[in-house]
Amino acid sequence: MTIPFEFKQYTSIIKSTGKKAKNLHDLREGISAVSKESIFHHTYQYSLKAHVLEYTNDFAQWAGESIEERALSEILSNIDPYAFKDIDGLRKELLNVIDDYLKNFPEPRDAVSGNEFYFNEAVTFIFPAGIRVKNLAEFLMAIKYIDASSIYYHFYESRRRLGGIDDFSKWFEDELGKKELSEKIRLIDPFMHNIEKIREHISELLEAEVKNDMEAIK
Repeated sequence: MTIPFEFKQYTSIIKSTGKKAKNLHDLREGISAVSKESIFHHTYQYSLKAHVLEYTNDFAQWAGESIEERALSEILSNIDPYAFKDIDGLRKELLNVIDDYLKNFPEPRDAVSGNEFYFNEAVTFIFPAGIRVKNLAEFLMAIKYIDASSIYYHFYESRRRLGGIDDFSKWFEDELGKKELSEKIRLIDPFMHNIEKIREHISELLEAEVKNDMEAIK
């Protein structure tokens, strides 16, 4: 008997850590000292922001926009948080990048008053979205209209819970026996696409799979 897939939604309340940075030395000190939850918020959760530009995390955005360290911003944007086993590994890489940059530019400019970097954390809440599906056709309809936070939770955040895989592909393989489809879903790089692109790619793969299933029935 197939266990239905239950979509969940994800919301968060931002709280301040009380730490801020006006230059790269301050930023480095803050990154080394803040909680794992703060690092997670400023990196992994960046994809939840509707105003995402060419950056991939808050640190890169601040470096590029507030202190105009474009070269550093580009390097920070190339750090893929999903390439690390844990937050400590990601934190270490962030520090290494900033340290290397400061060796060449030991006196970076300060941000103007009001544009400091504020270290925050997110208190997250997960709750049922009220949508349960039991086959690919129902899943396809749901994925097209489900809230973006649900895609974030099941496709991005799940990688921390499931050791690098997402909830969607796991369900396709475990409950529907769709191993090939599951593998295609897992090839979608969360670091290279925003949430709406993820939605689009998954929808396209599901549409093709549903069509194949219908043709096989004929």
